[in-house]
Amino acid sequence: MLKKDLLELCLLQLLTQREQYGYELLRRLHDAFPDTQESAVYALLRGLCREQASEQFHGEVSGGPVRKYYRITALGEKKRATLLKKWRLLRDSLAELGVE
Repeated sequence: MLKKDLLELCLLQLLTQREQYGYELLRRLHDAFPDTQESAVYALLRGLCREQASEQFHGEVSGGPVRKYYRITALGEKKRATLLKKWRLLRDSLAELGVE
């Protein structure tokens, strides 16, 4: 499982919790993966929208620029399940090799 897949899994997992705006997702991912570039996260979010794994919509105006929010779709739930299965297989394979 590559870092891209892992980041997509994390984004989709975060979106299962609730609808979130882009910067909020970026900040939460950056806490776990400090070396992740902002542009990479937004590129992944755009890709998930293109794949229809997530949807983007505009939130209410709050005195600043309009925020772009994201939510997971049914296709996103399926993708999350697939990526989670791949992650668990990789984790278990590494554990069998003594890598923990």
